[in-house]
Amino acid sequence: MTSRGPLTLAALASAAVPGLDPDSVEGVVTPSVSPFDVAFVQDHDHRRWVVRAPRTPAASAQLEQSAALLALLARRLTMPVPAVKGWAALPEGGRACVSSYLTGRMVDVASIAPGSTLAAGLGRALAQLHNLDVRIYEEAGVPVYDAAAYRARRLAELDRAAATGRVPTGLLGRWEGILDDESLWGFTATPTHGAIGPGTILASPDDGDEPDVKGFLGWESAQVADPADDLAPLVGELHPEALDTVLEAYAHARVERPDKHLQRRARLVHEMQLVRTMMVAVAAGDDAGAERRAAELRRLDEQLAAEEEAERARLEAKGADRAASATAASGDATSATDDASADEARADKATAADGNADEQSAPAPAARSAQVTQPVATAAVAAQATPDADPEDSDADEAVEVEPAPPAQPVAVAAPLDADGEGEGDDGQDHPQQDSDLQQDVGASEDSSGGADETAASLPEAPRRPGTDHATAEIVPINDEDDGDDIIPVHPRR
Repeated sequence: MTSRGPLTLAALASAAVPGLDPDSVEGVVTPSVSPFDVAFVQDHDHRRWVVRAPRTPAASAQLEQSAALLALLARRLTMPVPAVKGWAALPEGGRACVSSYLTGRMVDVASIAPGSTLAAGLGRALAQLHNLDVRIYEEAGVPVYDAAAYRARRLAELDRAAATGRVPTGLLGRWEGILDDESLWGFTATPTHGAIGPGTILASPDDGDEPDVKGFLGWESAQVADPADDLAPLVGELHPEALDTVLEAYAHARVERPDKHLQRRARLVHEMQLVRTMMVAVAAGDDAGAERRAAELRRLDEQLAAEEEAERARLEAKGADRAASATAASGDATSATDDASADEARADKATAADGNADEQSAPAPAARSAQVTQPVATAAVAAQATPDADPEDSDADEAVEVEPAPPAQPVAVAAPLDADGEGEGDDGQDHPQQDSDLQQDVGASEDSSGGADETAASLPEAPRRPGTDHATAEIVPINDEDDGDDIIPVHPRR
């Protein structure tokens, strides 16, 4: 793996773009396992450029593919994409790439508010990308998968991770169950970004208006695959209401209706990201980093197990309450029916007794025909009409007036949660808070490099230049007598 300092990258930029006369260079701190060296160069005309040099042959191939794709996307997307302006050959093979610097500010995914312009804009931007013709990606030569091939790829990744012995059996069983359920994987493969996250979402500069999504950076992991890949970081980071805003805008802007299992697969992809970063550490021989990821996997296993147990207990409690309500309602109805039957029997008996008495004291036929007989509506009315009547007869009225209890209503139970234009910036605009290359490098390497920059999470945070959200070396004037080629903070960016 070859690594280069900021001054070397500035020289490559000068060689790649005719007329580019570097005035200063700002080296971006990247982790040792990052596939690219990155620097920002400012020329005498105050234009800013991003220089990236691949460290490995695989990274070189990725860089070439993404550049070809960006040239095609620039003519088909309304949002800007980094424009490649030149190439410089490297001694060991491959080429360094120089692209324009996109102004804007980086978006902290977790801070996106529900109902905000930023949340809706993110959903629309993703929909615009997923609506692209697959043939554009095929022409650029990036990987293309259908649903079955992509599911098989995920299973193979899980098998390799299981072979390390570092993945808890609970997680393995959970993920294998989801991957084995073919009904969840009937999606239509779409063009994806592949590395949506905190380092790759660029928002419009803060000029007093509510910010909106300007574009995406870090296209090295772009491929035709599951659209859930681009939603996975949002499922894991966004507030549920903010996620609803994103998904609503996304669904409205999609040409095809999103499949109903999209969120469930997105959650799976988010959970399995830890496995991918662990495997990057294993491949790099970083045992300490691999063990840290294994510890995180164990914590995730415990968390998901606790959530499932709590959900199971909640469902059981709801079921018990519903059964008790149904039993109580049935008992009340039976009791009311029995009481009504008893009261009817007493009323019949009383009526028969009254009939006998009437027969004994019946008037002559002529007199009887002159009498008007009225039925008694209730025992209470009869009691008022005949003060000497037996008080117990009033029970018949009380029993008749009882309304039977309504049938038990079904309880709605929530389903358990499933575990898984081109622009050239200058310093005259708001300080750009983005790192267009770092986002294209480190942010995009969440898929290709598995976020290996987290392997130094326990180290102190690297110094940051005011007005930026990334750690860089000090700005090195090109004409300075000091050789600042190796002036890079000792601690990698987290």
